[in-house]
Amino acid sequence: MRRDRVRSSWLLTSAITAAAVVGFNGATFAADMPGNVALPLPLPVPTQPAPKRAELFPGWYLRADIGAHWGILQRAEATPPFPSPTDNKLNQSITAGGGFGVKTDWVRTDVTIDYASQLKYRGTIVTPDDTTAKIQSTTALFNGYLDLGTWYRITPYIGGGVGAAYTRVSDYSSTGAPPFAADSDRNQWGFAWALMGGIAFPISHNMQIDLGYRYLNIGNVKTGSDAFGEMTFKNVAAHEVRVGLRWSFDDLR
Repeated sequence: MRRDRVRSSWLLTSAITAAAVVGFNGATFAADMPGNVALPLPLPVPTQPAPKRAELFPGWYLRADIGAHWGILQRAEATPPFPSPTDNKLNQSITAGGGFGVKTDWVRTDVTIDYASQLKYRGTIVTPDDTTAKIQSTTALFNGYLDLGTWYRITPYIGGGVGAAYTRVSDYSSTGAPPFAADSDRNQWGFAWALMGGIAFPISHNMQIDLGYRYLNIGNVKTGSDAFGEMTFKNVAAHEVRVGLRWSFDDLR
């Protein structure tokens, strides 16, 4: 009986195996029959590039500058009939400032505010340097620049600006020209203009160093007055050598 059971089990296993083989071959044959078309595999979906981040301030930049400021003037004039000083001169001071602007192609514009420390004025009426004063100015300018192409990563430029100057004249003293009053200080507003030129070169993807020259003119400035008159400093200006940084909002990372 045990042999019969083993034989029955073997026959059952063989039958199941044979049925599986026949079923697999039948499915394969049916797939190969005419009229049965194999479906193609789906094509891979192309990967879309990540959309570019919209720039909130295209072309906009901030700037900061510092430099040397050599004062010059045309002459000094006293109220007649008092004599006017000769040998007029202004010394050197420091200027610093900042601003913001926008660049489009080869054209840039910006608004800047610059503070120049006190210039010491000296003139001669009777004895050398017997007439003295201090002149300090703060300027606000609207500037335009033309970039002249880029060579070896260096971009030269020229430009000009117009605006206003707030000037303070203080500590005036003279033995021969008014005002003779102890308090001769004066604050005043006036027209200012500038011419500039220089070069810029990048130090990172959105920062440039700006090396430049600027001629700044703040016009005529005056001392306070008393009963005898006042002193007028004609055509006060400065030559400046400046170094600055321009930081662009483009492609922030």
